Amino acid sequence: MRPVTPIGILAAKLERLTQQASTSDPIFAELQQAYELASGLDAYLDRCTSPESPGLAKLVQRTQTEDWTKHFADGATVRPLESEMLSGHVEGQMLKFLVHLTKARRVLEIGMFTGYSALAMAEALPKDGEVVACEVDPYAAEFAQQCFADSAAGYKISVRVAPALETMQQLANAGEAFDLVFIDADKAGYIDYLNLLLETSLLAADGLVCADNTLMQGQPYLSGVPSANGAAIAQFNQAVADDPRVEQVLLPLRDGLTLIRRV
Repeated sequence: MRPVTPIGILAAKLERLTQQASTSDPIFAELQQAYELASGLDAYLDRCTSPESPGLAKLVQRTQTEDWTKHFADGATVRPLESEMLSGHVEGQMLKFLVHLTKARRVLEIGMFTGYSALAMAEALPKDGEVVACEVDPYAAEFAQQCFADSAAGYKISVRVAPALETMQQLANAGEAFDLVFIDADKAGYIDYLNLLLETSLLAADGLVCADNTLMQGQPYLSGVPSANGAAIAQFNQAVADDPRVEQVLLPLRDGLTLIRRV
């Protein structure tokens, strides 16, 4: 799989430089150590984190063996899908921890893909808890629901197939409220999603918002011209930092995870 996180991209670059460098070069030892520091981190985090459930492991296996390029080429999606979109083991366990710590009973997920994060959070919810997962792509939604059917916690997940803002507005109009919200959808929509959460009753009084990919492969802080997603995330990060309604912390977990709460 191609590297999609700042540390993964750094490790890949250091690996190439190490392979090109001469072992007699004075900086080779330093370069080799830098590569080991970068390349070993994710694997070490994985080993030191509680293992994922069999249901999550099966979902990963099914996602990684699916030919997502075929579905995109067939026009079955509004955006390219790829297995790298999975939240993954360590981030999944982090989300489960946050569900436990906040004692959440209702979770809203904005952007589901094949459902790894939705299922991880559902596993941490009480028996009467619920994850409402918004997904715009019908094929991904159907794929996820098939995975949920094989899991003991899958019954806690309700999938809404539509543009997320539409679903969120419907939920707000119905007076729904959520203890934890996970945003992992189109990056250009992040600011609108957060504003709707803060301007309606969707986010419970003591609710927590988690925004994924807020490091976006390092693009928000690197020199050069960012991609459209990189620029959108940089704009979102600055908007959050400037918003007096909230306080936040950006964690360097995988591709960046920002935790946001009302003040």
